[in-house]
Amino acid sequence: MRGLSNLGKGDLAYTIATQKDYPSWGYMVENGATTIWELWNGNTANPEMNSANHVMLLGDLLIWYYQHLAGIKSRETAYKYIELKSDFPKGLNQVQASYQSIRGTIESHWKKEGNTSTWQVSVPANSKAIIYIPSPDYQNIIEGGKAISQYREIKIMGLSRAYTILEIGSGSYSFEFKI
Repeated sequence: MRGLSNLGKGDLAYTIATQKDYPSWGYMVENGATTIWELWNGNTANPEMNSANHVMLLGDLLIWYYQHLAGIKSRETAYKYIELKSDFPKGLNQVQASYQSIRGTIESHWKKEGNTSTWQVSVPANSKAIIYIPSPDYQNIIEGGKAISQYREIKIMGLSRAYTILEIGSGSYSFEFKI
């Protein structure tokens, strides 16, 4: 899951996580799995070729959820510098997560409505974050009702075809943008 997301295939990872037909995690669950099968078709494969003793089904999905759907990652030890970068996959309209780090609670809640998205984030005290807003048009990104260019504490670190990359300090933010 993380490998697919790291290669820019977050939509495919989301499909594998949520579909219930073969091949997918949902297929395993629908067919009685309580652990990850060694083979995608573990219910029909030769039993000698398949182990059902892989207890990381939820473990890997949870890591992927926090790192790629909620977008919460540590860039420095103990979350002193946080990366917020979500996949925003097609078919998923909302994610809400929080993580209790040693520095305090990190929150990420995004929601898509039509072609407008909001992303509320909280960065704990004595931390800062780099956030990847999935809009290359920084002039149309709003935070707290104002354009981000009106804030000295929000630094534009870079622009790409897919993202506006910002650095923010501790606090709570509510970004609005077109996706």
